[in-house]
Order: sequence, then structure tokens, then C-alpha cells
Amino acid sequence: MTQPNDSSNVPSRARKRFPGISTRAWEHPADRSALVALRKLSGFDDILKKLGGFVSERAVRLMFLASAVRASERQFPELHEMVRDAAYILDLEKVPPLYVTQDPKPNAMCIGMDSPVIVVTTSLVELLDEEEMRAVIGHEVAHAMSGHAVYRTMLIILTNLAQRIAFIPLGGLAIMGLITALNEWFRKAELSCDRAGLLVGQDVQASMRGLMKLAGGHHLHEMNTDAFLEQAEEYDKAGDLRDGVIKLLQILPQSHPFAAVRVAKIKQWAEGDEYRSIMAGAYPRREDDANASVREQAKAAADSYAQSFKETKDPLMGLIRDIAGGTADLSGKLRDVFAGRTTGGGANGDGANGDSANGDGNGSGHE
Repeated sequence: MTQPNDSSNVPSRARKRFPGISTRAWEHPADRSALVALRKLSGFDDILKKLGGFVSERAVRLMFLASAVRASERQFPELHEMVRDAAYILDLEKVPPLYVTQDPKPNAMCIGMDSPVIVVTTSLVELLDEEEMRAVIGHEVAHAMSGHAVYRTMLIILTNLAQRIAFIPLGGLAIMGLITALNEWFRKAELSCDRAGLLVGQDVQASMRGLMKLAGGHHLHEMNTDAFLEQAEEYDKAGDLRDGVIKLLQILPQSHPFAAVRVAKIKQWAEGDEYRSIMAGAYPRREDDANASVREQAKAAADSYAQSFKETKDPLMGLIRDIAGGTADLSGKLRDVFAGRTTGGGANGDGANGDSANGDGNGSGHE
């Protein structure tokens, strides 16, 4: 296992660039579906800006100018070059400014709707090596490109609204339902940007190491990505129904997926056809964004959830899946009976009609 800042972490090959790449290339299906729908709403951004007038981008910029360090050729030049490199790889013309702020908690964020800025904390800079940080910066540049600040603003507005109307019967519940849905969207957006971080860094081990460090700190020599992936698998299938309920309650209020889950998801995507196609130059182009179908993206999102639901080993989800499958099977059998169709091996006297013919069914005494 390599130590932090070990030069062996730096890839010896040049990274590929993706001219004209659309954000749809890396967006999770659920994230992409929502964003495509929002982009079809003319003037939606303007409405949000009016509703969220209390969030002043000018004030944010002035605050960071006064209290943080802006990366440039003379200050944090390596970080400055990483942002430029990420923008170049993802073909973003306007490079977002990056600020470093003193904070003991490792974190990175993209703030702003018109002119996004990227902020990283000193703790994060000290925690990650160069290639791990490259993936993080790619992640934040992707937030800027996808326009995720739009729904972050929605979440702020709804959270404040929920506090104001909590006294209205059922009003607070309705708003909390929307907040829960937005948090789910936010979690999928984080998975989207993890993918973009991989496209920028093009080093899946670095992407996984960085996420693992967010969970376990800078003691990389004490950690192992394979063991951490085993944790993710154990988390997915662990325990009984009680654990399934607890996991559901734990994740609902979270705006980010848990670190072990993110590591498993980025590894899965890196090993899939989608990533290989992008690396080979076959990816959606932004020139076609206006023609993206809301219906097709919604179907892709539904298919993604259905596939995850099918593959999960979570005991609660397994029970729901079995109940749903059993209900569908039962309804199918009832439909066949009322339609007068045989089921199973009816021709051999084993089905509904066969049993009745032999006097074994409930319908033996009826026409």
C-alpha cells in the first residue's frame, strides 16, 4: 500500500480529453432525468434566483476574497493547475476559481449558479495526494457544469419553508417529503460527480483511495481498498429486517452517500461499458443536449432503480422485492382464472381447470 504523496501514485501516461462532452455522459440516470427535465423549463433558473435572493453570489465571492486564499500561479499553483486541467479535459471554457479555506474538516464544495466557485479546505489539501485531489477537483468542476447548485438552492428554500409552515396540519409533512426526494437526488448527483472525477483523474485507485480517506483519515498505510470494498458488500447484505429499516432511516436525511457505498459504486462504473465507451471517445455531445428526451431519461432512471432493486442484498429490500413478485404472480394467476385460461400444467389436470375437472377444485359443483 502506498503512502500519501508517494510519487508512484502519479500516472505515467497522459490523460485523455473529451471535446464537446455532455454532462449526460457521467450523470447517474436518476440525476440526469431530473436535470434534463429542469433544463426543458424555460426561465426556471430565473425563478429560483428570485426565490433564493437571500443567497447572494456576490456576497459569497467577496467573503472568500477576504477570508480565503485564491489559487493562482502564485498561490497553491498545483491546485490552480489541477482546476485548469480538469476544465481542459471536460472541455469547460470558463475555469471556475478555486479558494482554499482554513477548516479542520476535510471538505470540498461548488457554490454559485451564475459564476460557480470551488472551495476546498486546508484539511482536505493535507489529507489527499495529488491524484486523489485531482479526482476531487474533477468532481467539483462537474457540479459546476451540471448546474447542481440549482437544486441545492431548492433544498435550502424548502428547508426554510418547512420550518415556517410546520404548524400547518400536513403542511410540514408534504414539504419534508419533497426534501427527502431532493436529498435522494443530491445523493445521485454525488455519484454522478464521482464519475466525472474519475474521467478527470483517469485513475480508479486514486478515486477510491480519496473516498476511503474521507472515512478513515490520512492513515493510508493502515487501510486497504479491497477490505473497504468488502465493508460495502457487508453493509449491503448485512443483518435482518431490523438492519434494513435502520439503514433506510439513516440514509434518508443524508445529502451524500456513505463513503464505502461510493467506493463500490465508482469501482462498478469503472468496470462497466459506459466508462469504457467514454474513454474510447463514444459519448453524448453537448450539441445534442437540446434534443435529449425527458421520457427516455425518465425510463433510464426507472430502469436504473429497478436494476439496483433487483441486485441489492439488503434484507428489507429483498422482502419488498419478494412481496412485489409474489403479488404480481398472484394477480397474474387470478387474471388467468377470471379470463378462463389455464395456468401451469392445466393440460395435465394440474392447473385450475384441471383441478375442477377432477372434482378437486372449488368450482367442481358449478358450471
